[in-house]
Amino acid sequence: MNQTKVNQYARSVSIIGVGCTPFMYTVDNQETDGLTEGELFGYAALKAMEDAGVNPQDIDFYFHGEASPLNGSNYLTPNIQIANWFGMKGKASIHHSEACCTGYYAIEQAVNAVASGKYNCVLSGCVEFGDSVAVPNHPYKREKMTMEKFLQTTAWLYDRNYTRSFMAGQELIYDDAAEWYKRTRGLTDEQMDDTLNMMSIANRKNASMDEIAIERRTYEELAREAGFDNVMDYMRSPYNPKNGDFLRMSGIELKCDGAAAVIVCATDMVETYMGNKSHKAIEVLGCGCAACEATTPHFEVTATEEAVRQVYEVTGVKPEELDIFYANDFIITSHLVSAEIAGYLPYGEGWKYICEGRTAYDGDKPINTNGGRTSFGHAHAASGLADLYEAVKQMRGECGERQVKKLPRTAMLRGYGGAQNICTYIIRTAD
Repeated sequence: MNQTKVNQYARSVSIIGVGCTPFMYTVDNQETDGLTEGELFGYAALKAMEDAGVNPQDIDFYFHGEASPLNGSNYLTPNIQIANWFGMKGKASIHHSEACCTGYYAIEQAVNAVASGKYNCVLSGCVEFGDSVAVPNHPYKREKMTMEKFLQTTAWLYDRNYTRSFMAGQELIYDDAAEWYKRTRGLTDEQMDDTLNMMSIANRKNASMDEIAIERRTYEELAREAGFDNVMDYMRSPYNPKNGDFLRMSGIELKCDGAAAVIVCATDMVETYMGNKSHKAIEVLGCGCAACEATTPHFEVTATEEAVRQVYEVTGVKPEELDIFYANDFIITSHLVSAEIAGYLPYGEGWKYICEGRTAYDGDKPINTNGGRTSFGHAHAASGLADLYEAVKQMRGECGERQVKKLPRTAMLRGYGGAQNICTYIIRTAD
């Protein structure tokens, strides 16, 4: 893979506000059924403004991310249509889509805009309807996202002229990383199965204490309800069937609806914007990006290696400086594979850390403290900014019962989506 040359930002940029909706199943939910993407995006944007202590007038530009706008309100220019919902009518904006990596590129785009010197304060938000789709000609009405409708949208991800059948990419995603990890680390099938199950258990444990996560019942609770005394017996049972050689249903994303937003500004202007806010700003030290389409062997591994190389090169941060790690794990193996590539977990030993419970929120190597895609939920484009929301809250010490043992100062987040994009970035609490 060709390596990309990267440079430091022209000026420092910091996160001053974050906002996130609950991740939810919308259809038949009395409180949320009928919400438009403007209302959902606006909720997150206004929460981020409140958190930062800014008004819409303070923001110079905004980014709108959505992986599949046709599932939302069927706008050709969704960024323009929603501005009224958060007081930014007339402000310039851009819509972007990088599949499930959209929310990670959302921060990279915002930081670049401020680092360039063109803007001083930028909002970046993402919204997605992963559980529901707009009823044709009635976008305020929503209906359940069926597998048939989902397969129609995933067909957009791949080159339909030259890529194999539409779902080839998806099938490769499901088991490739697990097979690669098992083979290169010398694990048995049983050890790989236990590792995947323990990742699911840890994700659910983390989500059980997050009030905006979509699924809060732990696997221990589900096991007891099903008559099992041992949670691992439940995880290996037909209650948690395999859908490939390795991956089980507990390791697959929970598609849902949601939105999240972040506000960044020039670091030397933090006090100007934040006013009397007591929390510290979080500096974005740097970002690394890479892309491999689905026909590239072990594409997730290859692209992650390049993006991680870039972010360490541009920031000078060492793996041992990371206090907490987030990875888009709509296929749960992703957070094991990417954590080892990043050096957050030692090569070949990460599976042991997971099986020992060390990567849960109360362990010494916390990963995905919100529960990740398999328990917090996966609202495609919005998931990356939901992870950032959680990381910032952890770094401020605002996560209550699920607050990690050691207040994190430095975090890495690794996005991945659409069998194409990888984006990593490192953030650090300001001194």
